Amino acid sequence: MPEKNMNKSDRRTGARVEDVNQLPNGVSYHVATHQDRQGKLQEHLRQLSVLFRKLRLVYDKCNENCAGLDPVSMEQLIPYVEDESTKHEDHSLANQLRLASEERREIVEVNKKLKQKNQHLKQIMDQLRNLIWDINAMLAMRN
Repeated sequence: MPEKNMNKSDRRTGARVEDVNQLPNGVSYHVATHQDRQGKLQEHLRQLSVLFRKLRLVYDKCNENCAGLDPVSMEQLIPYVEDESTKHEDHSLANQLRLASEERREIVEVNKKLKQKNQHLKQIMDQLRNLIWDINAMLAMRN
């Protein structure tokens, strides 16, 4: 009976008409490929489930270990307290930032001057090349 559903090329490969479907957008849909992908997806979902169970065990163990500790408020966990040492650190940080920006500005100026000098040297080299070309042309005309 399966031979009725097969054409000549399908008989050679062993594929049946029911194994290959075509979607409305023109993409071929193979049942075997779908089943393979579905199996891989199921395996990944099983692995995720196992990993989440392990994560839950770690979470519960952490809660057990931390149960005897005194609770700490969120404000105490934030290391921001303005006193003389932090003001001094902020002041020195501001100085470092200012110095870094001055250095950057100087580097930009030096780069700009360097580009101008390079452009000037290029013009001089072009002028010399043209002069040598003219001299060689005159010498060639003499001979």
